[in-house]
This record gives sequence, structure tokens and C-alpha cells, in this order.
Amino acid sequence: AAYAAAFVVFGLLVDGPDRVLRGLADIVLTRDALLTDYFGVGGIGAACANAGLLTLAACLVYHVAAVRVTGAAVACLFLVLGFGLFGKNLLNIWSIVLGVFLYARFRGEAFSVHINTAFFGAALAPVFSEILFSTALAVEVRVPLAVATSLVIGFVLAPAAAQLFKAHMGFSLYNMGFTAGIVGTLVVALYKSYGFVPDPVFIWTTGNNLLLASFLTVFFLAMIAAGFWFDRAAVSGVRAVWREPGQSPTDFIAVAGFGPTFVNMALAGTLGMAYILAVGGELNGPVIGAILTIVGFAAYGKHPRNIF
Repeated sequence: AAYAAAFVVFGLLVDGPDRVLRGLADIVLTRDALLTDYFGVGGIGAACANAGLLTLAACLVYHVAAVRVTGAAVACLFLVLGFGLFGKNLLNIWSIVLGVFLYARFRGEAFSVHINTAFFGAALAPVFSEILFSTALAVEVRVPLAVATSLVIGFVLAPAAAQLFKAHMGFSLYNMGFTAGIVGTLVVALYKSYGFVPDPVFIWTTGNNLLLASFLTVFFLAMIAAGFWFDRAAVSGVRAVWREPGQSPTDFIAVAGFGPTFVNMALAGTLGMAYILAVGGELNGPVIGAILTIVGFAAYGKHPRNIF
């Protein structure tokens, strides 16, 4: 929650409240298919505020559901933060989350058992926005169609993910991404059969490396500081993390504790950022989202040794 709040504060400092509010409205009302860089839609401030507010909302859901914070939960929340810069927003994820909730009720299980599936599965949130904002259908048709499609997606994600895990036996950390890709392919094929063919999207910003690299550097340094605040002997714990192969499920918080895990997350993220800058890449919404994916999964399988 603190790191999510840091994104909100950074966004407000960069663009100011008025511009951030206008940018948030633009983000919520846009299509979100890849690649839609929210920095180019609503501005850097609004994109960071969207990511932070969305993650804070997710943290609240985790708290209300009384979920134990594991490496998988940390990875999930950092993915919400990262993808809040280029596809997930304050409007489009909730029908999928509700669909997973309904599946849990259907199974007679606690929502906390499936909550990571719900927020990982929000990778398909652009489906909601695509149906809602890019079709010529009347609004009274678009709204229920977008909601119903997302509810069905959420309902089938949990059993599909459980089955598809067997295909790679944990050697892909992105099992839900794999599942979402297959479900998304089926959804697109179904809609294409009815004549709905999505137009490609490419919004990609450049020229903000100094500002964004400075923010990420402070972000990672704060994470290292937090790691040593949790555990003064974090270095030895990091060594234990680095000895792990990382095959899913490998919870680094269970292996070494919060402190070493935070340090590992910061080091992995720094490696990702350094690579982008070394090859002359651009830091923008999708790229920072990818870096935060590395950071999140550095609590659940990734470390500098096995990603280098």
C-alpha cells in the first residue's frame, strides 16, 4: 500500500490535481488493448495515480478478505501496480474480480482462496473496455455485454488455470498470463465470428527517461531500506533466495522472510531498469509495467541470478 501511495504522490507532484483528474477520466474512458500507454492517454501524473489508486483498492480487498500476505500476493499486487500504467484502470477490472468471487461462492469456498486468480486474471480487463468503448452498439447493449463477458471470463479463469498449470509444471511463473492468453483468444474468436474485429492500438511515449529513472531509483532504494528495516541480516537471506531455482510455487517470503525478499525485489527491478537504459530503451507505461512485473515476481520465483 505504501508503494502504491508513492505512485499517487509522484503523479500529483508531476502534474497537479486538476490535470491528474482530467487524465484519470481520459484513462477510464479509453480503449485498453495492447499497446495503450496511459502516459500518452492521460499524462504521467494521471497514469501513476491510476496505478496507485487501483493498487490501493486491491490492497483493501485483500485486507477485507483477510488474505495472508504471501509471495504470490505480493507478485499479484505489483502486477496490478505495473499494469495500471497500461491497461488496467479503476473501471475495467471489477467485473472479472466479481466473476471469480461468484466462482468461489459457487464452489462454496472462501474468496481468499481465489483472490490472486481474480487480480492476476484482470490481465483481461481490456476486453471490458474494448466492448464498452469501441463498438457501434447502443450503450444499453454495450454495458451489459461488457459486464456479462467479463463475469464469464472471471468465472472460468480459476478452473482453467488449475488445469493449464499442468502444461508447464511451474516452469512458467505466469500461469495466469498463459491462461488469460488462451481465454482471451477464445473470446476474440467468438466476437470475430459475429463481425466484431478490434482495431489495433499503439500508443507509446518517449523522452521521459530522466524523470522516470530518478523516481524508480528512489523507489528501489526505499525498498532496500525497508528490507533492512525488516531484517538487519537481510544479506544472508538474499543468498538463500538466490540459491532457489524459482520454480512455481516458490514463496521467497516463506523461504527467507520479508526483509530479504524486499531487497531481492529491489535488486531485480534495478537490473531490469538498468537493462532498458543500457540498450537505449524508453521508460514509459508498458516498460515500467514490465519492470514492476519483475519486481513483483521477485517475491515468487525471480532473482538476479536466474533472470540475468
